[in-house]
Amino acid sequence: MKKLTLLLAGLVLFSGPLAAQTKQQKKSNAKVKTEMKQINPKDFTTFKVSDNVTMYEVAFKNQYKLEVVGHLFMPKDLDKTKKHRAIIIGAPMGAVKEQGADVYAAKLAESNFVTLAIDLSYWGQSEGSPRNAVSPEMYVEDFMAGVDFLGTRPFVDRDNIGAIGICGSGSFVVSAAKIDTRIKALATVSMYDMGAVTRNGIKKGQTLEQRKAFIAATAKERYTDFEGGDSKWVNYLPLQLPADADSIRKEFYDFYRTPRGIHIPEGRTLELTQNRQISSEVKFMNFYPFNDIETISPRPMLFITGDHSHSREFSEDAYQRAAEPKELLVVPNAGHVDLYDRVEKIPFDKIEAYFTKNLK
Repeated sequence: MKKLTLLLAGLVLFSGPLAAQTKQQKKSNAKVKTEMKQINPKDFTTFKVSDNVTMYEVAFKNQYKLEVVGHLFMPKDLDKTKKHRAIIIGAPMGAVKEQGADVYAAKLAESNFVTLAIDLSYWGQSEGSPRNAVSPEMYVEDFMAGVDFLGTRPFVDRDNIGAIGICGSGSFVVSAAKIDTRIKALATVSMYDMGAVTRNGIKKGQTLEQRKAFIAATAKERYTDFEGGDSKWVNYLPLQLPADADSIRKEFYDFYRTPRGIHIPEGRTLELTQNRQISSEVKFMNFYPFNDIETISPRPMLFITGDHSHSREFSEDAYQRAAEPKELLVVPNAGHVDLYDRVEKIPFDKIEAYFTKNLK
C-alpha cells in the first residue's frame, strides 16, 4: 500500500512541473484537419443514404499523429446547437469504411444518431505506411481517436458515445473499450477474434505445428522486407477465385470481388485490397482482445452473429467471458458476410433500441 501511495503521489508530482508544457503540446496537437466536407453519397455504390441524412468526409489525427479519415453522417434537420448521441463504426478487417461500416452509419443516422465510419490506419484513405499493415494496437487507437474527434464536436454529447465493430473491428472495439471508459456502450457484428483465428484457425482447425511453421516463415520474410526485396502477401482473395476455394473463401469473394461490395480506394489496386503482408500478419499472434473483457462492465455489450455464420464461435466466446450487462443476438438465416450489407437481415431495430437505451 505504501508503494502504491508513493507511486500515485509521483504521478501527481509528475503532472505538475510539466503542466504548462503539456498544455502547449495539446494546443499544438489540436491544430489538425477537422473540417467537415459535405460529399455526395450517390458517388458510392456499396451503401445507400437516405435523403434525410447528410454525409461528410472528415479527417483527424490519432495519438501517433497518423491522419484517420472517416465519413460522418447526421440527420439533415439535426439541431447543431444541442448535443446528441454518437456512434463510431469500424469496418471488417482489411476492408474500408465503404464496405460495411458506411451501411451501418448511414442507417443509424436516420434514427437521430451522429455516426462516424472510419478507415483504420494503413487502410483506405487513412494514413500509414506500409499500406495494408497489420497493427492491432494502432487499430485500437483509431477507435479511441474517433472518440476524441466525436467528443470535441459541439453537437455531440461526449458522455454518450457508443461504438460498433464489424468482423475484425469487433475485436478492436472490445480492446478499445477495455481501456477507454468514454465508450459507453458497444456492439459487435459478425465478430472475429483476430488473435484467436490467426493462432488457431476457424474452429481450431490449425495445429500448433502449423502455427509455428507460419511464425518461422514470417520471421524469415522480415529479412526480405528489410533488404528491400519483394514482400510476400497473404493472397487470400486473388482476382480469380481458385477452383478449390472453400465455402468461407467463396463467401468473402462474393462480397469483396464483385459489384456488391467492391471498393478500390484512390491510388490502390484491386489486387492488393483485402490482402496483407505475411511478415505483418503475424502481429495478430500476440493479440488477445478478450482477456479482461469482464472489466468493461457495467457498460453494456451486444454481440450480434448469424445463425450459420462461420465466425459465430468468437461472439459466443466473448459473450461467455463478458460480465453483465451483456446480450448475444443470433440472427436467423444469416451468414457472416450477410451482416455486412444485407439490410433486410441486419437487426437495425434491435441495434437502434440498444443504443437508444444505453446512450441517454
